Amino acid sequence: MSKPFGPLPPEFAAQSGDLMIAGRSASDWVREHGSPLFVYDPTIVATRVAAFRAAFPGVDLHYAIKANPHPAMIVAIGAMVDGLDVASAGELAKATVVKPAASISFAGPGKRDSELAAAISAGATLNVESEGEATRALAIGDRLGVAPRLAVRVNPDIELKGSGMKMGGRPSPFGIDAERVAPLVQELVQGGADWRGFHIFAGSQALDTQALIETQAATLALAERLSEEAGHIPPLVNLGGGFGIPYFSGDTPVDVAAIGAALGVRLAGSPLTRVGTRYAIELGRWLVGECGVYLTQVVDRKQSRGETFVIVDGGLHHQLAASGNFGTVVRRNYPVAVAHRIGEMPADEEVSVVGCLCTPLDRLADRVALPPVQIGDVIAIFLAGAYGATASPSAFLGHPAPIEVVATRA
Repeated sequence: MSKPFGPLPPEFAAQSGDLMIAGRSASDWVREHGSPLFVYDPTIVATRVAAFRAAFPGVDLHYAIKANPHPAMIVAIGAMVDGLDVASAGELAKATVVKPAASISFAGPGKRDSELAAAISAGATLNVESEGEATRALAIGDRLGVAPRLAVRVNPDIELKGSGMKMGGRPSPFGIDAERVAPLVQELVQGGADWRGFHIFAGSQALDTQALIETQAATLALAERLSEEAGHIPPLVNLGGGFGIPYFSGDTPVDVAAIGAALGVRLAGSPLTRVGTRYAIELGRWLVGECGVYLTQVVDRKQSRGETFVIVDGGLHHQLAASGNFGTVVRRNYPVAVAHRIGEMPADEEVSVVGCLCTPLDRLADRVALPPVQIGDVIAIFLAGAYGATASPSAFLGHPAPIEVVATRA
């Protein structure tokens, strides 16, 4: 029996015949650029940004560029959002080309002294992850003669229920335990830092709308409590993100309008709002995940003990997540299609789409029903806009790196 795969993103779900990406067929993209190929359509990101703006008026939108750090994507998205979040000096260098450093924040454990110095010199906000990191940042700022812009990343005493990656409510390398935050804020202010507020991230890839509503309310309450305990008003509270996208069969999108409405009520009644605190939500995958398609060409097909394998020129070295080897416990199928026969019924051939690597892990689609697939056909793997090329082991076995193209519409 064939295994299901996830729903196509709305921009592609209604298509039939040739798969169209940014107004051009998938076959055209492959003919021009080659295969395997990622194609990203920033106009899809723009629709997500518009939905966010409508749902969260007055709340800043930050893009976590680790989701897709392609330089042209950062340029396109940077024009749409209020801030960028980075997690390395390399990402910081990309971000400062696009945005003023004052609108860039730098998160992540294990920041080297050189990275701290680069962020402080540039004027970016460091989300400090430990007391030790805070001490080092203050010392570096003193040496440079610059008041470092420091926010405290909080390891909250709450977790985001139903999230793919829980980031709170447990021991963590990320952030400072909530009960130790207030004394640190006082130390930072007394030490001459330009204190920028709190960064509170409870989890990621959640599709439970009510859980997101409850977590945001609890996050705001935590920020209010920490502010009172510290005796200092945070200029900004980064409420984290965690909005998921539907990857697998049975998944449904989060209701951002409902989340925004609930948060709006809570913010209106917050004492922090009354004293001028601003708020931000930091999103990555929700903004870019659905804008990308991974296109890979069929080089062979074979039968083995009653099963049909379609072998493509790509694989997990480019799109690790689709193979089930990037944070998933049970292997399930991403949305997949034969690019020139999208939506065609009946999809009556059961095949497994496997990559070119010499490992049984390299399986991009497991026993899915597709229209008949031939050598030379292009297979489309959707939801490839986030944690694709840069989250995959591209050097494994020495195959060529994938091509990445950011589409522009005429």
